[in-house]
Amino acid sequence: MPYQKEINILQGGSVLAECGPMRLTISASVGKVPQSELSVRAAKESFKYLERVAHVRGLLGKRYREPPENMYDSLAACMIRSILNIGDEDLTPMAAVAGTIGDAVADFLFDRGMTRVVVDNGGDVAVRLRDGEPVKVGIRTEIGIQEFSHIISLDPGMSCWGVATSGLGGRSLTRGIASAVTVIARCASFADAAATAIANASFVQDDHVVQCPAEEIDPNTDIAGIPVTIKVLPLSEEKKSIALSSAIKRAAELLQNNIILGAFVAVQGKVAMTDFFRNRLE
Repeated sequence: MPYQKEINILQGGSVLAECGPMRLTISASVGKVPQSELSVRAAKESFKYLERVAHVRGLLGKRYREPPENMYDSLAACMIRSILNIGDEDLTPMAAVAGTIGDAVADFLFDRGMTRVVVDNGGDVAVRLRDGEPVKVGIRTEIGIQEFSHIISLDPGMSCWGVATSGLGGRSLTRGIASAVTVIARCASFADAAATAIANASFVQDDHVVQCPAEEIDPNTDIAGIPVTIKVLPLSEEKKSIALSSAIKRAAELLQNNIILGAFVAVQGKVAMTDFFRNRLE
């Protein structure tokens, strides 16, 4: 059954597009003037992007070691390219789906003359800037809370930014114990996949960490047979530090390979971050 599609213009000129699992908030402007009409057009495009992904969902739920020869859809190819760049063999292209759609919508608007674009796809954010003021991004130490613990600025010195958050309690299953991992990259597709990988790397063996096979949580999961975390009871400071260290180590590898710009990791109130975040926090 096709998903119901809804588009609503919000106060301030942003546009909310909803279609099945996708909830997209689109903000686009020229200077300080919101461009709601074009944002509505972008929202309609986002529905087409989601349909394209759904059409090849069977292929995107597989694991790849190299790009397939028969993948002609540009969105699907981007998702595959993102997870191959991350390099975790247990990731499927679906680890980059939200960020990839966000990038496509942001590029649609940026290519049509917008000077400031922010596309929030359920917490995975694609930003495009051409001059003007920086975009401020809020960071949470737990996915399930509304309050921001930190603020970081993305300046127009670079036109394309991607921000993604993964961890326990998020929309996707995680193998780790991090309560939140936020990653910034040069596109949301890379940030999305990298956040998943870094969150997975935060796992520690402990009696207070409860896991089960992914298919017990989601029968349609693309990572069947892989244990995922369903609950983490209070951990010792030592175990928190080990989890943070493992996650930051994975982030450092992705930094070295020029896949991400920085990462922020939180485990039960304890945080660690790379220099990119440390130097830009407000």
